[in-house]
Amino acid sequence: MNLIDIAIQASLEAGEEIMNVYNTSNFEVETKNDDSPLTIADKRANDIIISNLKQTDIPIISEENKQMKFSERKKWNKCWIVDPLDGTKEFIKKNGEFTVNIALVEDGIPILGVLYVPDFKTLYFTEVANKKAFKVVLKNHKTPVADVLKHASEIKPVKNKDKARIVGSRSHLNEETQKFIDTISKNEEVEIVSKGSSLKFCLVAEGKADLYPRYAPTMEWDTAAGHAICKAVGVTVTALPADKPLQYNKENLLNPWFLVSNRS
Repeated sequence: MNLIDIAIQASLEAGEEIMNVYNTSNFEVETKNDDSPLTIADKRANDIIISNLKQTDIPIISEENKQMKFSERKKWNKCWIVDPLDGTKEFIKKNGEFTVNIALVEDGIPILGVLYVPDFKTLYFTEVANKKAFKVVLKNHKTPVADVLKHASEIKPVKNKDKARIVGSRSHLNEETQKFIDTISKNEEVEIVSKGSSLKFCLVAEGKADLYPRYAPTMEWDTAAGHAICKAVGVTVTALPADKPLQYNKENLLNPWFLVSNRS
């Protein structure tokens, strides 16, 4: 299997296990040191993904793994960046808007991305060098990778000429995000599009939104897979205020603020 096949297979297996937990009547929720929630689904999905990716002999950064020191990581020219369950809060709310994120980065730049939405059995994936990204809705989590590739459809961003569709929360916009929206609204009509987890990237990549401003903390594993999918279709993911593409496998795995835009 090549790298994209391995990553897709890992995401599907992880997604199936996540749904096994999701469909139980209740599950325990722990609180990590950073006050973010953690469930047994996060842990089991992580184990499955790591076991799949180990066959590639490429080092792995995962939210649920103990992180290697930068003195070691900086020697890596390639590494996987994994969030086994992005949107744990959405998982706990049971609204379906949670994802499995698997990305491969080279010299800090995303070159492959797989993003699986297990509750909707929807998969996004890309090998960035091909300058194409794909989406497929599956009948079940055990769909063979060959069938996934066969039935996937290409996605592309689409700019709405009548208004700016901005990804954000309908009820909880922080001050910086509101300022960004106010600036845009001076020149054109604005529509707020709400979505959880890394699905926000996919909204822009597949033409359902135009801008995703993020003026709140995220980690590299929250963004790498979505960034890859956006990058493949010409959507920019720009660090703010540096105005440069987001970088990965940094000494500090915390992202700066950023803007996802189809207006480059």
